Amino acid sequence: MPKYKVEHYESKIRRHFNPLIEEQELLVKQFKTDATKRIVGKLAKKMGADKILDAFKKAEEQMKKARQDAKTFFTKKAKQDEKKTLNYNMKDEDISLKDCEEQLRDWAKTLVDRELRRRPEGEQLAQLEAVKQRAMDIVYENGDDLAIAKALDSCTKKIGITWVVDTSKIKQISA
Repeated sequence: MPKYKVEHYESKIRRHFNPLIEEQELLVKQFKTDATKRIVGKLAKKMGADKILDAFKKAEEQMKKARQDAKTFFTKKAKQDEKKTLNYNMKDEDISLKDCEEQLRDWAKTLVDRELRRRPEGEQLAQLEAVKQRAMDIVYENGDDLAIAKALDSCTKKIGITWVVDTSKIKQISA
């Protein structure tokens, strides 16, 4: 089969499947976001990380206050004496509460991904991707246009995509 025909079929398959897959991915993403938010707290409590996070939160609040006090102190002293300049670095490169929470969020996302595959939305997304791959395989494995059209029509009919469109019922546009 000529390359331009293969490219045409690939384009047509993408045109039909990509919107369906993107819509399903949005549904899955919505569930993933909600589930991740719910699971992070439960996961932290189950692992015992909630106590560490609470202690970290208190310590960071104290650290923030100490940084503000230090900044205020040094700024006032620098203003009082024109010979003094500020040359200290306030940025802290050590681990933070945010780093810990981000790690828990990543672990929770992994758990949620596994769980979402069992939900109807995840199963439907996997099914759409499988049908799209099957349609691509049909194009690559057949050389006859008629055979490709029939095979694609039977493959995609299950999900509501008609490959062969009956144009005989379309009204003629009169000039």
